[in-house]
Amino acid sequence: MYRIENEQLSVTINPVGAEITSIYNKEDDFEYIWQGVQWPKHAPVLFPAIGRSNEDAYLIDGQTYDMPQHGFVADQHFTLETQTTTSLSLKLVANETTLQYYPYHFELIIGLQLAADQVHFTATVNNLENQDLSFSFGSHPAFNVPINDEGYFDDYQITFETPEDEVRYFEIVKTPNPYRSGKLCTLKHVENKTVPLTHKMFEKGLLIIENQLSEIKLTSEKSEHSIGLDLGDFKYLTLWTKEGADAPFLCLEPFYGLPDVVGDKRELTTKEANYHLAAKETASIGYTMIFK
Repeated sequence: MYRIENEQLSVTINPVGAEITSIYNKEDDFEYIWQGVQWPKHAPVLFPAIGRSNEDAYLIDGQTYDMPQHGFVADQHFTLETQTTTSLSLKLVANETTLQYYPYHFELIIGLQLAADQVHFTATVNNLENQDLSFSFGSHPAFNVPINDEGYFDDYQITFETPEDEVRYFEIVKTPNPYRSGKLCTLKHVENKTVPLTHKMFEKGLLIIENQLSEIKLTSEKSEHSIGLDLGDFKYLTLWTKEGADAPFLCLEPFYGLPDVVGDKRELTTKEANYHLAAKETASIGYTMIFK
């Protein structure tokens, strides 16, 4: 495990999957990141796919390649590139295992930087191929709700920073695995771009917000603490907690890419919302977590 810290926060990162396993408030002595048993993860990195692919596979020039849910990064060991007291970067290079799923040479570098009460997350992809690279990328942090055991899950609310009046999400269907239906729905009970949290709103699974968001904030009148996300370069935000578990956590997930529409097995180059990186080029996408 690696650790970075400043006066306010301590962050622990597992080199397997480059997964954040802890973000700890040093001043008030509590944990922000989910540590429970109902979902055995903390903040997985999603690459080069998000969600389920139809038949757990996709096509390249008509040839089928297997693709696990959320890609293959979670089981891969990243190597340490750089580390200071308040920052680090971890790198994954394409290898025999990744090439079975994704026949391209790439480097994926996950960077974390602390600044006061903020954690800045950056994913950098180096395309080592002589052709376009198509991929999705997501970050999947799960946060304890209630924060610092203050109040209950239903005492919290999400506020969306968007220029639009309505908050829309992609309808999810289960087969039993979750896919998009291809339809958009309007989020109910939204007032002043704020929606109260309930476990019931996740009965059908994840909520992928379609609006272009700049920021979101998780707050409660029962707590002096809050969690905010500046979405930065990411197109979508997903909200999720484990269905039917009444679990005290909420995932706030920046997405660049989308799960498949059910029944629509796709060529990689035509996957909706994928990032397209030109040959030999490098791209960085990032967002910031803000803890109060």
